[in-house]
This record gives sequence, structure tokens and C-alpha cells, in this order.
Amino acid sequence: MNKTLLFFQLILTILLLGFSKEKAVVSTFESPKSWPKPSYNFADNSPTEAGFILGRKLFYDPILSRDSAISCASCHLQYTGFTHVDHAVSHGIEGRKGTRNSPVLINLAWQKHFHWDGGVNHLDAQPINPIEHFTEMDHTLPAVLDKLNRSIVYKQLFSKAFDSEKITTKQLMMALSQFLVQLVSSNSKYDRVMRHEQGVSFTDQEKRGLKLFRKHCSSCHTEPLFTNTFFASNGIPVNNIFNDSGRFKITANPKDSLLFKIPTLRNVEYSFPYMHDGRFKKLKDVLNFYSDSIRPQAFNLHPKLREPLHFSEFEKKDLLAFLLTLTDKEFLYNKRFSFPM
Repeated sequence: MNKTLLFFQLILTILLLGFSKEKAVVSTFESPKSWPKPSYNFADNSPTEAGFILGRKLFYDPILSRDSAISCASCHLQYTGFTHVDHAVSHGIEGRKGTRNSPVLINLAWQKHFHWDGGVNHLDAQPINPIEHFTEMDHTLPAVLDKLNRSIVYKQLFSKAFDSEKITTKQLMMALSQFLVQLVSSNSKYDRVMRHEQGVSFTDQEKRGLKLFRKHCSSCHTEPLFTNTFFASNGIPVNNIFNDSGRFKITANPKDSLLFKIPTLRNVEYSFPYMHDGRFKKLKDVLNFYSDSIRPQAFNLHPKLREPLHFSEFEKKDLLAFLLTLTDKEFLYNKRFSFPM
């Protein structure tokens, strides 16, 4: 056999070995100790490094929108806990305005329902809504798949992740989930204190805030996720511009009227504006609302909120000090979750 042919066979063998090795690398999902078991079924979509890399690229690529103008990251910015901060409600292609503030993308592996109204009950199906929604990406899945299948780069990436020459809807959704489930925030000051790490402790003010939080807030914003993942009405007045009835739109059950998904408070320092319609720009505005503005007779109000809270100004400062301990800068600036360079 001539030397030239041997050389090319050797190169091909090395490439194939490298390809097989890359596909075999598993991107292990690690659940923090003492946390509840994740809701996501990893047996149906076992994360790999190739799948994670593909999902991250798709998340930041405007190819998913009809005019290739916006990506998932346009409304879900990493340094704000994967939400937006520059306007109250989400903006889609051509400047179209939605009716809700984009929810944070934090610890999604523990979520069973998605969107403010819980209209999607599986993470693998969640991206379909923004891709096809008129005010968001205004695209169709067949058109997205056609663009992806015409891309040499994406065909290679999907082949590495799923060992398939043709890109399908299932693979697209699975790839995005393999990125999204890895967005775990579990290294805030609160977490380090709970782990009894040496040299880390709450200040007296933060301790007072934690005590107040556990007494008045934890039934809905339950540790360690700082959400119970359910739905509730907090008595906030209906926004007359949007007339949003919350979960009622999904279930048509009057008992679900004005109920919205309880958001996590992790990284809440950076995830403003607040509430489903982004009406509050500052955390102190949120605390003022819960302290002084809830009407006990509000329709469908959560039972825990029927008794007025009336926090003093000192108590509000203590609560705020504790909430700031939920900031996880390692998560917010983790280059692994950032735009792929």
C-alpha cells in the first residue's frame, strides 16, 4: 500500500476516533446535595457534551426566528438570571410587544410547568411556544427545520449529538433541553451558609431577614428552590392594558382565575422588573406592595396573604438584605452558559 494512502487512512482513523470520543462524553447533571429530586426525566434525554454545545448554540442563534432577528437569549440574558431588564414585557420580532415579563431560566430541571400560566408541562415542548408565537419569533417548526437541515454546521453538530443525518423536531427540542437543564444556580451566599462553608456566615441583618422570610414568604417561595412551583394569586390588581387572567386561560377553571406561576427568588437582585407584567422595577417596590397594598378581599387571593403583613421599614431592609444573599454570581457569569465564541 502506498504511503499517501496510508497517511490518509491514518488521518481518517484519528478523526473517527475523535468523533466517537466526543459523542461518548456525558455532560453529567449534578443535583445539589439535600435538594429535592429533579422533575426532568433524564432517562429520556441523557445529556451529552455534544448535546449541550448544540443546545447552547441554538439558544443564542436568531435562526429560530422568522426574520433571524432575535434569539432565545434576546429575552433571556444570562447576567440577569436569563430574563430581560430593559422593558416590562417581552419584545419579539419587528418590535412586537408581548403581554408578560419573560420568566427567568433557573433550575428548570425541577419545574413541571412552564410559562406564567403553566401552559406547557414539559421542558422538551417549551421552545415550541416562543418559536411559533406571533409576538415572539413568529416562525414555524417546518421552516426552522428546513433552515437547520440546509446548514452544514448544524448538520454536523446534530450528527455528533444524535448520530442522525436528518434534523427532526424531537432532536431540536432535546438539544435545547440539554442546555437548559444545566442552568443550575446553587452557589449563592445563602447556599454557602447552608453548606456550612468555612468563613461564610450571615450578618445579623441577613439573619433577621431570613427569619422574616421563613415566617411570611417561604410557603410559596420554598427553600432551596425558592419556589414551590405552584400557582397563586398575590392580589395584584389586574393590568387594564392586558387584562391577563393567568392560568384561567389554560384551564378555563374559574378557580384558576388570576393565578400565576410562583417564580423563584434566586438571583432576584438582578431579575427585575418584577411580577408577570413587569410592573415593579425595584425590589423595594415589591416589598412595599406585599406590606401595604394587598387588599384582603381581592379575588382568589392566596390564603397566606389575607392577613396584612405591614412590614416596618427596618423589616423591609432586613428582608432585602436576605434576598441579596440569593445572588449567585458564579451562575450569572459562568462562561459555559455564555454566548459560544
